[in-house]
Amino acid sequence: MSWCEGVEEPRVLVAPDPGSSGNGLGRMVSLRHPKSGNATQYLFVNKVLQELQWFKNSYGSWFLGDYVTEDGRLYLSTPIDPVFIMLPIFDEARMKKGDEPGKFRILDEILFVDRFPDYQQLLSTVENCMQVVCDVKEVGSSKFFRLDDSKVLRWLCYKVYQLKETLPKLDKNYAVQGEKETLMDAVSILGEYLKDEPWLKLLCDHLKLNILEVNGKAETSAEGTNNSHLCNDLQERSEEKKASNVSAKRGRPSKKVKMETESHNIKDMFTRATRKKS
Repeated sequence: MSWCEGVEEPRVLVAPDPGSSGNGLGRMVSLRHPKSGNATQYLFVNKVLQELQWFKNSYGSWFLGDYVTEDGRLYLSTPIDPVFIMLPIFDEARMKKGDEPGKFRILDEILFVDRFPDYQQLLSTVENCMQVVCDVKEVGSSKFFRLDDSKVLRWLCYKVYQLKETLPKLDKNYAVQGEKETLMDAVSILGEYLKDEPWLKLLCDHLKLNILEVNGKAETSAEGTNNSHLCNDLQERSEEKKASNVSAKRGRPSKKVKMETESHNIKDMFTRATRKKS
């Protein structure tokens, strides 16, 4: 029996080896994207959450043993801080009204998200990471969490300045631009994981930045790319295949599928530097 039998549309993914530093297999989890709220696939391996990104040239396929996969994209998994993913969930869970701080909730209640059961798989990881942005009360053996705006702001500022110091080391173009512009670039990158209200606006107000300019940078860097994620892409490809089969059965020529030539997320790494030079 060939390894690809029973596998629908194999793909090439570069990801951590779960056997090299852990004892469990990686698994795909469906969570809400922290900015758009759309269902998004993540890889959870060795208690580390990884987001999926991909890159594709105009033409290409993969030879996997004696099998050729039509999808020539290279998929990569990169670590993401779970706090970004959990901010909207914890914000909703505290049921804040006006200036009130909201309610304390246990993790089991917070991570019970309608139509997204995979949040429950992150229980131990979330318990450790979310204490940096939450007030925590212990009652007996139970811990109760409540998101704290001031702690979230301190955490976001730390992330911004950490990224601001790192960018010039990754790309020499950042080293020659002004400090404020580099700061805006750092906030713009983090803004891809933050809702405008309340977090991105709170951060911009604190750093005295114009949120419209920050969002404008994000839109420019993403120009020509589609921000849909892997789960949406798989669904679209499945629907295209069904439509093609229906058209063929009816004797009509099937609609030609438009070739995808863009890259999701990773493209920014290759295009931002060239855009600054031009």
